[in-house]
Amino acid sequence: MEKYSNEFPGPAADFRGNDGSLVSALKTLLFFTIMMVTLPIGLYFASKAYVFEASMGMSNNDSYFYAAIVAVVAVHVVLALFVYVAWNEGSRQSHEGKQD
Repeated sequence: MEKYSNEFPGPAADFRGNDGSLVSALKTLLFFTIMMVTLPIGLYFASKAYVFEASMGMSNNDSYFYAAIVAVVAVHVVLALFVYVAWNEGSRQSHEGKQD
């Protein structure tokens, strides 16, 4: 029979890379999550009330339709910006790793 020691193994290796990059990625994700929730909803109600109904004099039903289009465009803009920032963040980290 084998004898097992009572010693605990050392801490597990950390494969996440730089903790700063993890924090940076989480901050980026949190920022774009907040933007994804607030920007389309805010633009929907603001464009419906102030742009389409007050400024352009559209009916209530027409303003719903056009305000929804504004909100959908805002969602696509936030998603595109997130992909752009995430892509550049990944390429920046790979370039920094190569220089070391």
